[in-house]
Amino acid sequence: MTAALPMPMLPVIWAGIMAFVILAYVVLDGFDLGVGLLFPLERGAEERDVMVNTIAPVWDGNETWLVLGGAGLYGAFPLAYAIILPAFYPLVILMVLGLICRGVAFEFRFRADRASHRRFWDGSFFGGSLVAAFCQGVILGGLLQGVAVRDGAFHGAVFAWLRPFPLFCGLALLVGYAMLGAAWLCWRSEGALQARMRGHARRLGLAMLAVIGIVSAWSPLLNPDFFTRWFALPGLFATAIAPLAVLVLGIVYFSHLSPRARPDGGHDATPFLCALGLFVVSYLGLGYSIFPLIVPPSISIWQAASPPASQEFLLVGTAVLIPVIVLYNGFAYWVFRGKVKQGAHYH
Repeated sequence: MTAALPMPMLPVIWAGIMAFVILAYVVLDGFDLGVGLLFPLERGAEERDVMVNTIAPVWDGNETWLVLGGAGLYGAFPLAYAIILPAFYPLVILMVLGLICRGVAFEFRFRADRASHRRFWDGSFFGGSLVAAFCQGVILGGLLQGVAVRDGAFHGAVFAWLRPFPLFCGLALLVGYAMLGAAWLCWRSEGALQARMRGHARRLGLAMLAVIGIVSAWSPLLNPDFFTRWFALPGLFATAIAPLAVLVLGIVYFSHLSPRARPDGGHDATPFLCALGLFVVSYLGLGYSIFPLIVPPSISIWQAASPPASQEFLLVGTAVLIPVIVLYNGFAYWVFRGKVKQGAHYH
C-alpha cells in the first residue's frame, strides 16, 4: 500500500490543480467568448459565419474546464465553495444564463431561415458572451477586494461586489477576452476579415496593456498584505519581472500586427500566443498576490480544505481525468486546424 501524501501538502497540490484548471478555462474559453464580443463589429452574414466556425468545433470542450473547476472547488475546498457562491450568487446565475444563451445560439443561428431570426440569435450570441465575460471579471475583482466571513460563512450584503474595483475588473476582462478573440481570428481567418481583425487586435492590445497597468496599480491598495508582498524584498524581484515579461510580449505582439508586417501563415499564430502570454503573466501575478489564501482576506487553502481522505480519493480520479481532457482538447484543435474559409461550414 502506498504511503499517504503529507497532509499539509494535499491542499497545496489541490491549489495547484485548481490554478491550472482555472487558467485553462480562462485562456481557452476566453478567446471564444471574445469572438462573441466582436460580433457587432462584423455585419456580414458570411463573416459572422466564419467567426463562429473557427470556434464551433472546440467551444464546448473549452467549457469542460469550468465544470471541472466547479466540481474541484466543491470537492477539495468545500468551505471556499460555501463562501464564494453565496457571495456572488447573482453573478454566478447571470454567468450561467449567458453561457446557456450563447450555447443555444451556436446551433440555432445556423438553422434560422429568416433574417430576423438570424439577427435574434446573433444578438443572443453576443449578449451571452458579454454577460458571461463581465460576470467572470466582477467575481474575480470581488474576490481580490475581499469577502466578508464570520464563523466560516459568508457574512456580507448580496451586492457587496457592486463596487468600483470589481466592476472595473469586469470591464478589463471584456477587453482581454476581446483581444484574445481578435488575435485568434487573425490566426484562423484570412482576407478582408483577417485584415480588419488585425486592426481590432492592435487597438485592443493597447487597451489591454492599459487595464493591466491599472489593475496592477490598484490591486496592492486593496490589502496591505498584497502591497507588502509586491513591494518588499524579496517580492520586489517578482514585481520587476512581471512588467518586463509584459513589455517583451507586447513588443512581439505589436510587431506581428504592425501595418507594415504582412500576414504570414507561418506567423499568424504569434499574436494569439503573445495574448495568451499576457494572460498567463497576469494570472501568475494574481496567484502570487493571494497565495495561500483562497478566499481573501481571511480563508487559507488549509482552512478551506476537505478531509485528507477526501482529497486523496479525488486526486486519483483527477489524475486520470485531466490528461484525458487535455488529449481530447488537443485532438479537437489538431483535427480542425487551419484557416476557416467562407462557405466552409462546420455544421
